[in-house]
Amino acid sequence: MKPSIFFVLAATLLAAQATAPEVEITAEPHHHLVFENKSVRVFNVEVDPNTETLPHAHRHDYISVSIGTAEVENNVKGKPPTTTKLSDGDVRFVSAPFTHFVRDVGAQPFRNVTTEILEDESLRKSTAKWDANKNEDRGLEVLTNGTKQILFVKDGIRATEFELQPGAVVPMQHQAGSYLLLVAVTDLNLRDDNIRNHEKTLVRGSFTLDLGSGGQTWLPIKALHSITNVGKNPAKFVSLEFP
Repeated sequence: MKPSIFFVLAATLLAAQATAPEVEITAEPHHHLVFENKSVRVFNVEVDPNTETLPHAHRHDYISVSIGTAEVENNVKGKPPTTTKLSDGDVRFVSAPFTHFVRDVGAQPFRNVTTEILEDESLRKSTAKWDANKNEDRGLEVLTNGTKQILFVKDGIRATEFELQPGAVVPMQHQAGSYLLLVAVTDLNLRDDNIRNHEKTLVRGSFTLDLGSGGQTWLPIKALHSITNVGKNPAKFVSLEFP
């Protein structure tokens, strides 16, 4: 195919896509709803190279976690297209509302976990103080054989990235009564050891958590607990902590 013909066809395709009617995110075939409650809707997103999503509406703020590397063209309605290279585990907060479609212009599938924040309107006014002593909303903590990095706090939600070598342990402390969405960047084999107060008695418990890359789980969390990488490979995951 001559280059001039290729560019004409590409321009025609993009023009048709830009004028196509928008759909709700739940009707967009590349967005697969995997979990929903009153606080979030979680989608696994996958777009093959040289293909694109339908134009779709984002009516709530969301946080995305990239699974693998990718290069995408983002076409937001009313704005010029932008091209972005995404790294494995890249975490981004995006404000709504807007309509767009995304085209994978790289050699790898574009995959991410999109967490739509259904209570964004009220959470934007949140005054959650995640660290009672430092009130941190960003920072890197070097652990024994691992790291814990607070990436940001948006809509009252704290996003933290963890990287743990086999056998590494990370102590955790949270607001009482909060919830956590854990997103696996790599395959995970973790053990959570927690302490809870039951009728004025401290009760210890533990459970294992096995997730494939791109998997996620919603957890009501205890104020004090620790996570251990009991697998044979390094573990990378992101926690989204809700007040």
